[in-house]
Amino acid sequence: MTDIIAWSDFAKVDIRIGTVVAIDDFPEARRPAYRLRVDFGDEIGIKKSSAQLTGRYRKEELLHRQVVAVVNFPKKQIANFMSECLILGAVEGDDVVLLRPEAPVANGLKIS
Repeated sequence: MTDIIAWSDFAKVDIRIGTVVAIDDFPEARRPAYRLRVDFGDEIGIKKSSAQLTGRYRKEELLHRQVVAVVNFPKKQIANFMSECLILGAVEGDDVVLLRPEAPVANGLKIS
């Protein structure tokens, strides 16, 4: 079992909907990954993310796809790339299945 957290702890995590607007290979990464640019709407703008999704998703499948991401973590350097958000997914071993809204919604909507 994981540690129990207070609602106030969860409330600090800013989880939003965004749309992948650009995707590139990331050969410098230690593990196979893509470099993504995700549009979170006018309030947040476009953020970059490194995502280890190459085993399940082709670039064409990710472009214009809505994703769920944490947008208020500090930036993290991965090889020569600065990741600015964490795209969320269900993880089993090296396989990641992305979380996404059931229907299209506005970029930047907050998850609660």
